Amino acid sequence: MSRASSPAGNGSSWIDVTVPVRPGMVSFPDNPPIEIVRVLDLARGDPATVSHLSLGVHSGTHVDAPVHFLADGEGVDALPSDRLIGEARVLAIRDPRAIGVAELRALDPREGERLLFKTQNSERCWRVDTFVPDYAYLSLEGAQLLAERRVRTVGIDYLSIAEPDAPVATHLALLQAGVCVIEGLDLSAIQPGAYEMLCLPLRLAGADGAPARVLLRPRG
Repeated sequence: MSRASSPAGNGSSWIDVTVPVRPGMVSFPDNPPIEIVRVLDLARGDPATVSHLSLGVHSGTHVDAPVHFLADGEGVDALPSDRLIGEARVLAIRDPRAIGVAELRALDPREGERLLFKTQNSERCWRVDTFVPDYAYLSLEGAQLLAERRVRTVGIDYLSIAEPDAPVATHLALLQAGVCVIEGLDLSAIQPGAYEMLCLPLRLAGADGAPARVLLRPRG
């Protein structure tokens, strides 16, 4: 977790909630591994250092595009910027496994909101380089509620927002309703509350997702 000076120069700080990309880091099962190899190196006498990067588009902190689960969906480069930039609400989730309807109703999701779920994943799952299969996820019923409430964006603090053994239905419930999905956040240093969010995925033409840099700044 790192902090950066405010671009506006007003003294407040942006908090980086992006998981650092590095070789050997955890990836979702059946996704490509993350590899960074120096093909040129100043230490070897080369004129510059140049690295080769290989990874899946759903590695680390990333954004899912509609085409990830919808054959006629748009690519990540077509996502509207208002899904990725603006006020966001970080919500502390108590259930250690599933974000369900009862807990969501108590948190009162509203139309147009950007919601980031802070679960036990931030403290537990990012500490190891092996995949944690019993991570906390958004239940299908919870996804359907958020779609009905017409929220703008949802984010979660591990590699998938959906149950690992049944990912399709939850993603479809969100993506078909136009809800943007951000996955792989590290919210361990973030308190629940209102923030400004900057989420900038790589502009990969037509891609089903893209790694993203995500920054939060407390409001008020």
